[in-house]
Amino acid sequence: MTDRPVFRICLLSLCLSLLCVVGTAQAEAPSDPEVPWDQGRVLHGPGAVLPERRRVEPVNRILEHRLEELLPRLMRETGIDMWLVINREYAEDPVFFSLAPEPVFAARRTTMLVFHDRGDGEDGGVDRLTVNRYPLGTLYESAWAGGDLEAQWKALGELIKERQPKKIGINVSRHWPVADGLTHGLHERLMEVLDDSLKQRVVSAEELVVRWFETRTEPEIAVYPQIVALARGVISEAFSSRVITPGATTTDDVRWFIRQRFTELELPIWFMPDVNLQRPDKDCEPDSPFCGTSGIIQPGDVLHTDVGICYLRLCTDTQEMAYVPKLDEADVPGGLVKALAVGNRWQDLLTDAFVTGRTGNEILAAAQETAKAEGIQHSIYTHPLGVFGHAPGPTIGMWDNQGKTPVRGDWPLYADTGYAIEGNVKVQVPEWDGHWVQIKLEQSALFDGDKVYYLAGRQTRWHVVR
Repeated sequence: MTDRPVFRICLLSLCLSLLCVVGTAQAEAPSDPEVPWDQGRVLHGPGAVLPERRRVEPVNRILEHRLEELLPRLMRETGIDMWLVINREYAEDPVFFSLAPEPVFAARRTTMLVFHDRGDGEDGGVDRLTVNRYPLGTLYESAWAGGDLEAQWKALGELIKERQPKKIGINVSRHWPVADGLTHGLHERLMEVLDDSLKQRVVSAEELVVRWFETRTEPEIAVYPQIVALARGVISEAFSSRVITPGATTTDDVRWFIRQRFTELELPIWFMPDVNLQRPDKDCEPDSPFCGTSGIIQPGDVLHTDVGICYLRLCTDTQEMAYVPKLDEADVPGGLVKALAVGNRWQDLLTDAFVTGRTGNEILAAAQETAKAEGIQHSIYTHPLGVFGHAPGPTIGMWDNQGKTPVRGDWPLYADTGYAIEGNVKVQVPEWDGHWVQIKLEQSALFDGDKVYYLAGRQTRWHVVR
């Protein structure tokens, strides 16, 4: 990674330039001038989306940078000098698609990738090899492209024996699904082509796989704000009178609009969008895990949505809130404005607890302590974000477990990693005769080692359906 201060300046400059260039976005003023929430941003629709054909070049350029700059560092940090990624068509290893260039849709027959670190010397570097019946593009050198399956496995065994690696990393893991992609049958076959001395050098590559998935590089950080802005922009469309007619439109109508809109933009979703409503006559108690129901949207309703897309091999996860004013209301009731401000304060307390080297469980405990001290009724279920929507890395609470999460919660926080800052607060609303409202927030963010940056800003003002 480049010098940290220079990187932060570049990141901030990028964010400012996006605010200026994207015509559908504008900087957001705080809801309450006495509560100066930073990084607030309003979007009024999605920005530019590349057609499918033009996505290949940036995806492959980013992948090449990751393979040349990131992978050697991670292999050395984790002590693995040979990494094997072996998979078959219809049973691809989860990590395979993060290593294969576009346009690749499957492992052809049995596809073998071999990464060998020759060290730091004059002849050092990481060789990227394929032992495949079919080539895999210019990012990989073919070490074998011969005949049948038996010959392929023999070639892999000979290659490993010739290179004599000290540690051979394979993708087997008890706790991390993304690092458990080597099937039982392929594992057995691999062991058959290794002699006894090489078998003793085989280790789990789970640490390497998790670090590979969770770490974001400079080219990825450059494009990520626009990807998140696309998700937020569609939410702004959905939570407006362009889509919602109070008294007629249902929550299902809105969630299907969101899905259809992403389809029109050729942006894959990774889960079905959710839209729900809250109103004073619907039960919402301090101990309710989630508040909200489906139905016809009426004036006075609070709306919530949860959406996630993937674009240029990076995923988003976003939750935002909207209000439908009553006939006699010029704006959002003050109690709801303050409730959203409590949600923003909760976000700040959580992200203030992000310290390099802390585990997810330690971040959770620190944030819970400060939120409790301020009397904020809250729940934290923040997760890593990147190549997957629910990505590997430190788990920071779960909606059904506000205590320690074994293994995944014990993973430490690293710099240049992405997160969905997710959770909720509950606040009593005076205009609702003291009934509770649940503010459910989630914004995609990057931790650069010092600070958490919201990749496309965050919601600090209500969407208003007028």
